[in-house]
Amino acid sequence: MTHVTIIGNGKMGQALAEVVTAGGNTVDVLGHAEVHQPAAGQIVILAVPYPAVSEVLAAQRENLARKVVVDITNPLNFDTLDSLVVPPDSSAAAEIARALPQSRVVKAFNTNFAATLKARKVGSQPVVVLMAGDDAPAKALLADVVEPGGLKAVDAGPLRRARELEAMGFLEITLAAAQKLPWDGGFGVVT
Repeated sequence: MTHVTIIGNGKMGQALAEVVTAGGNTVDVLGHAEVHQPAAGQIVILAVPYPAVSEVLAAQRENLARKVVVDITNPLNFDTLDSLVVPPDSSAAAEIARALPQSRVVKAFNTNFAATLKARKVGSQPVVVLMAGDDAPAKALLADVVEPGGLKAVDAGPLRRARELEAMGFLEITLAAAQKLPWDGGFGVVT
C-alpha cells in the first residue's frame, strides 16, 4: 500500500483521491488553507493550477525531498487560452524538477479531465495516464497506484517528453473550451 498526498482539493484533486483509494492505497488531501502542512505521502501530486505551483513549492520544498512529485499542471496562459507560458524548450515539469533537485518528478494526468478520471473511461476506452520522467522506479510506483484504481498507465519516456504532454493538454483544454470536445471526453490511447 502506498500513501499519497494530493495538494489541491478541486475537481482534479477529488477525482485523483477516488482513483488512489479505489486501488487500495491511502490518501490525504491538502487544500489551499493546509498548503503549509507537511505532505506525508510517498507520492505527492500537485493538483493545483500552474500559477499556484510556486507557492506550493515554497511551502513544501524541504518536505518534498526524496519523494515522487507528480506534476499534473498545464502551464496555460489562462487569460487568453492561446499559449503555454513556459519557454518553448522547457515544460512546467522541467521547471519543477529544477526547483526540486532532490525530488523524483513525474509528469502525469495533465491530458486527463476530472470527469474521465471519475468515469475511468474516455468514450468506450479505459483512461490512459501518460507519464514522463527520468526516474523509472518513480513511474513504476505511480503506475502501481493508478492501475489498481482502474486506469492504465503508459510510460511516455523521459521528463523531456513533458513538453509534448503539456502541448497535448493545452490542445485538449482549448478544444473543450471551444465546445468542440466535451469536458467528459478527451483523447484516448489504444494500447
